[in-house]
Amino acid sequence: MRYRIAPAVMALAFTAGACAPAKLAEGRVRSALIDAGVSDANATCMAERMTDRLSIGQLQRLQALQGIKRGMADYISAVKRLGDAELLGVTTSAAALCASGFAPEKR
Repeated sequence: MRYRIAPAVMALAFTAGACAPAKLAEGRVRSALIDAGVSDANATCMAERMTDRLSIGQLQRLQALQGIKRGMADYISAVKRLGDAELLGVTTSAAALCASGFAPEKR
């Protein structure tokens, strides 16, 4: 019985550890969006969607956009200038769904 519990505990610990980087990335993306002028509610919603769909490299490229206060339209224009079609698609769809309230993350 003792040996049956150990694999379950190990699997749970591994799963919890695997979630930690995603949550860390989500917080950093949220902060970068807020720094870029996106509202708190939209930034929270967008960060959740974006960290699920983008690579770490793509998320790091978004970090370079933080610092200057912008509105949503200016932020999307800045993302477009990065020249990454997937990054632009995920960002614009997240922005549209979150701003409209249709994203499940927004509810």
